[in-house]
Amino acid sequence: MQKKITTPQDTASHHEPRLYRVVAERIHELIRVEKIGAGERLPSERDLATKLAVSRASLREALLALELGGVIEVRGGSGVYVCETATPEPELTEAGPGPFEVLSARRMIESEVAAIAARVATDSAIDAILTAVLEMEKNHANYSSNEQADRNFHLSIARATGNSALVGTVDYLWNQRGRLWNKLKEHFQTEELRQETLTDHRKILAAIAGHDPAEARRAMRAHLERVTRTFSRG
Repeated sequence: MQKKITTPQDTASHHEPRLYRVVAERIHELIRVEKIGAGERLPSERDLATKLAVSRASLREALLALELGGVIEVRGGSGVYVCETATPEPELTEAGPGPFEVLSARRMIESEVAAIAARVATDSAIDAILTAVLEMEKNHANYSSNEQADRNFHLSIARATGNSALVGTVDYLWNQRGRLWNKLKEHFQTEELRQETLTDHRKILAAIAGHDPAEARRAMRAHLERVTRTFSRG
């Protein structure tokens, strides 16, 4: 009998569920077991994380999934509440990797990309990075244009390495910023965050333009760590 060879494509549908989906289901079960009714407030994020023995990042991703599924609503400065119209058995659709998963991957990869760019970037490549920074400043108040300029900034750094595989990797990671990311940013996007991002980008640009790989690596890592801390804070 010929043995069937299993390929990655064959097993793609049998992956373990993403952690935030598992946590989201546990939160929904907690709502049911503790009889938290429509319009009632859930325990604080800190208490939920302790009760479920999960990290705040995993908990926050799970809450975002439940928010997208219409189970809960997050009221700024007040807490998390069960939606008035929450369905008993919500369908939590696949929303891609969690935002903190993506940030973790970007922190590892883009820090090295920035260091390589600092070693080999040409004047024209540095000009392209500068153009993206100027576009972010110009479109500071326009969310859509600002996001596009942000993307261009990170892709311009990858292009400055002269390595198309790295460009493709950074582009792929950016494309993982799906519905969970957008919902998270909706809660945390502030004028302060936009200003801090511009400051970070200027530091990264200066290090690359100065051909200082160590500083470029440090500046990119510090930028992505700051974004992670901002999105993690209670």
